[in-house]
Amino acid sequence: MAIRYWICPLVSLVSLLVAPHLAQAEIRTHGLFTDNMLLQRDQKVPVWGTTDRAEPVTVTFGEQTATATPEGGKWRADLAALSASAQPRDLVIAQGDQKLTRKNVLVGDVWLCGGQSNMQWEVHQCAGAQEAIAAGLNANIRLFTVPREGDANPRTDLPGGAWSEATPESVPSFSAVGYYFGRDLQKATGVPVGLISSNIGGTTAERWMSKEAIDGNTELQGMSAPQGRSDLYNAMIAPLAPFGVKGAIWYQGESNADRPYHYRHVLSGMIRDWRKTFASGDFPFFIVELAPFTAIVGEPIDQEWAVVRESMQWVANALPSVDTVSIVDVGDQNDIHPQQKQPVGERLSRAARVLAYGEKMIPAGPEYASVAFKDNKAVITFKNVGAGLEAKDGELKGFTIAGENGQFYNTTASIDGDTVVVSSIKVLTPKAVRYGWANYPVVNLWNKDGLPASPFRTDDWPIIQQDKK
Repeated sequence: MAIRYWICPLVSLVSLLVAPHLAQAEIRTHGLFTDNMLLQRDQKVPVWGTTDRAEPVTVTFGEQTATATPEGGKWRADLAALSASAQPRDLVIAQGDQKLTRKNVLVGDVWLCGGQSNMQWEVHQCAGAQEAIAAGLNANIRLFTVPREGDANPRTDLPGGAWSEATPESVPSFSAVGYYFGRDLQKATGVPVGLISSNIGGTTAERWMSKEAIDGNTELQGMSAPQGRSDLYNAMIAPLAPFGVKGAIWYQGESNADRPYHYRHVLSGMIRDWRKTFASGDFPFFIVELAPFTAIVGEPIDQEWAVVRESMQWVANALPSVDTVSIVDVGDQNDIHPQQKQPVGERLSRAARVLAYGEKMIPAGPEYASVAFKDNKAVITFKNVGAGLEAKDGELKGFTIAGENGQFYNTTASIDGDTVVVSSIKVLTPKAVRYGWANYPVVNLWNKDGLPASPFRTDDWPIIQQDKK
């Protein structure tokens, strides 16, 4: 009886000691590799994870098989470039007698959806949500939301997330701007689209940059960053690489409005940092210019959000494959989160179709190109005129003009062919024109392609918070 009494505890003890070892020996994939995922087409496809075993790891997808030899508990196998395919297949990872199968995998284009609360804002929170959710069934759109948290050090894995097909059940809680962008892009191109939502409300762009990118950029030395630096990059961007992406969309800037001029250096540095992280060259990057917000001002003054928009445009002109879209028509004086998110996604999709996919159409609304001063008038020319310029709902509004003393006055303007002519009896020798230069622009210049003009200024005079870091 004594022998029998001790056998069970001994067996239990052995089981407790062996079980953790067996669990650790299991092959694992990185957290992005789940059922329903979407792989980036037309470029090498890394598949990676961890294991405590030394045996080779094989990765099989369709007709392809790639092999990896684990080193230091990590493994990575690279599949050759894949063509877009809406035919679901299994991704199989095997090591010895262990096998993992990721089901219902497509190949198409993966887009990263970054920013703060206006990118985080979910479909169910926005205007038109009921109709969008009801029509949300599309197996060729795949959704992944990165867990929202920060870290003091860069992470290599991403636990807690999972890909899902776009359905009336998964769409409501996904980024509205991201979803509408992907929905319209998939419909226009016919290519499966994967969307990775990586964003948190109320965050500065510095938090989305690596420490190396900040420390190595002379423009950012001495930069004030009250919220901290790099923690969101560490937890929500770094662990995504080297997953293949087609490009990124970005809706942020509200939290950098206390340093609106310096934002151009932060944002351009962040874009270069992301491109280096994913090692995919100068992938397309699209920026949403801030929507109107706060009280409407009657007389011209320098305001921070106007400078943030200019900084975004500066970045688009300074870096390759970057563009902005204007949403001056969807603001709300009392809500920093405008409810109209469908136009935002639609315009981002349109810009991407031109820059990233080569479609022949106007990518965005009119953008300032040049100004000529003559006969007491300012004649302004534009890019993206398209089918022509027009004033929506009455005479043109939103223009101000100044002479050499820098004093701006509200004034009238008129469309003359593909130009806008601005003048004022208060300014006999004009030197500068501004359009929509306010936190809440009241403007109505569009092109006949249905897209609003971006706010701008023709001068390079010192502006609000220009020296602040």
